Amino acid sequence: MSTGASDDVTALLARWRGGSAEAGDALMAKVQGELRRIAASYLRRERGGHTLQPTAVVNEAYMRLVPQRSVQWENRAHFYGIAARMMRRVLVDHARKRRAAKRDGVTESPVTISGVAAPAGPDEVDVLMLHDALSALAQLDPRQSEIVEMRYFAGLTIEEIAEVLHISPATVKREWTTAKLWLRRRMTG
Repeated sequence: MSTGASDDVTALLARWRGGSAEAGDALMAKVQGELRRIAASYLRRERGGHTLQPTAVVNEAYMRLVPQRSVQWENRAHFYGIAARMMRRVLVDHARKRRAAKRDGVTESPVTISGVAAPAGPDEVDVLMLHDALSALAQLDPRQSEIVEMRYFAGLTIEEIAEVLHISPATVKREWTTAKLWLRRRMTG
């Protein structure tokens, strides 16, 4: 996103926080495409045949963002970091409901055009396992957990994360590398 567009988002955030409903509507119109891209990125990493669509994830996350008006939005990157956290929560809640339904004997079989469920791909992630691992990482190192959320889920650049967290890009790179290794070990046993 260009600096001008980034400044526009930051200005809209400030006006929205000030109570402007029009700014909230304009903000959503401006960021919806990027939020859909983030949601699609989340969903690509999950099991095949997911029942949620990126637009549904964005809409649910937006409903959770609306009450966050009192947040001191620093800039566009900060907003996307919070939005990514909301989307992660939407997916975790969905996964928990799905798991509970399976325990209760309600099954949902994903079906493709050929009528055969799509196999899990090598890049797919169990969202509940990742959520649990990130929660454990947050207990050990909250900053590393934030970096993972902003980088992996929101797709922010190293420089954007450094700006939001007020640390150097070199520190972000180091923490990102360490967090990825820790998560990989945690999730693979």
